[in-house]
Amino acid sequence: MIIADKTTKAVDLVQAALDQAEKYKDHNIFISLNAEKALARAKEIDEKIARGEEVGKLAGVPYALKDNYSSHDGNTTAAAHILDSYHSPITATAVERIEAEGAIMIGRANLDAFAHGGSTENSYFGATKNAADETRVAGGSSGGSAVSVALDVVQFALGSDTGGSIRQPASFNGVYGIKPTFGAVSRYGVVAMASSTDTMGCFAKKAEDVDLVMSIMSGKDAKDSTSLEDYWTKNLDEIQPAKKKIGLIRDCFGDGINPEVAEIVRNYAKKLEAQGYEIEEFDMPILKYGLAIYYVVQPAEVASNLSRYDGIRYALRSKDAKGLDDIYTKSRSEGFMKENKRRIMIGNFVLSSGFYDAYYLKAQKARTLLINAYNEAFEKYDALLCPVAPTPAFKLGEKTSDPLTMYLEDAMTVPASMAGLPALSVPAGETEDGLPVGAQLIGQRQSDQLLLSIAKHCEEA
Repeated sequence: MIIADKTTKAVDLVQAALDQAEKYKDHNIFISLNAEKALARAKEIDEKIARGEEVGKLAGVPYALKDNYSSHDGNTTAAAHILDSYHSPITATAVERIEAEGAIMIGRANLDAFAHGGSTENSYFGATKNAADETRVAGGSSGGSAVSVALDVVQFALGSDTGGSIRQPASFNGVYGIKPTFGAVSRYGVVAMASSTDTMGCFAKKAEDVDLVMSIMSGKDAKDSTSLEDYWTKNLDEIQPAKKKIGLIRDCFGDGINPEVAEIVRNYAKKLEAQGYEIEEFDMPILKYGLAIYYVVQPAEVASNLSRYDGIRYALRSKDAKGLDDIYTKSRSEGFMKENKRRIMIGNFVLSSGFYDAYYLKAQKARTLLINAYNEAFEKYDALLCPVAPTPAFKLGEKTSDPLTMYLEDAMTVPASMAGLPALSVPAGETEDGLPVGAQLIGQRQSDQLLLSIAKHCEEA
């Protein structure tokens, strides 16, 4: 990662990033730019370096901030109409930590509104275009963040991953993207989606850059009771897998998977074999229920978290409202996107009297079985390998009219999310049409750095 020093000016790094953002403005990467403040902070860092003062590990490094992270810089919109004028009074813990090390936010990256989606087409501000093919989706929900790294606008970008929202756009755009162990990074200050699976991660072009950013963001935070004590303490080169064995999940290579995707992931497995890993195919039949489990539990949590947006406490209030009921119904009707409303309706249904036991409670029991299946697999393997998504990036507009088809894009990412496991999307190759494809490495809880170590050594080879 290029850091400001006596020869490399932070102002030059930031200006170059802003120039790249302008060059690719038609990709709709950013909801808003932070140019004036970013350049001012860069100047402060350059002055500190000139005076011989200590600067942080990310001094002068420009980054993109997914627009569901709260910050004093600009409005925190979560790409939703209901929040498009909301200025947060707080800053997310993750943002505070990386900016304390000198990182400079140049802009707020686009996403699906409230992170609900897998293409960035659900954004109130329009879709982000894929880095490799402008006719295709960027993936989602962290599409803007992924494209900002893929097109070299910034050296890293922050994202959030609830069911695949970092890994899938990372795969679609050919960059690294990590969903850490649940609780590794504080959720404080990030607009909540599904509180039992929300994780804060990042994108970069090298495994060691991902490791650096995550080591800074991670650790206990008194403002988030689910946050874990810091375990991100090792050097990647010092990590040794206990078994030197990786399980290739056979269930992820059946019907519905694009043949080129399957071939690219299997070729990545061969690269791991060349690094001395034993690759063994195995079955995890419970994975076929992962999507069903997720789309019961996640909408239930979404419905609860979105209940706070009522036209009273946050941003948008309908101008046509004539009474309290009107404020609630019209503000929410105008402020939420179609996908937000769909998930609220599903969530309220599965939590309603008479259906709670049949759907929500049963899904949570099945979730426990899923966790047990992963635990059993990790008794044999250091890590698991499978595709990130069943297809490369699809065409813009191709799946917007069919939500079920869109949800199927999450089939290979949501199981690890439901189990709270770390998962890493690694650039694995390209299709004949030049579309990037990622391979997904999944580890047991708190083995995030092991996954990055495996990927780094394969990358270097």
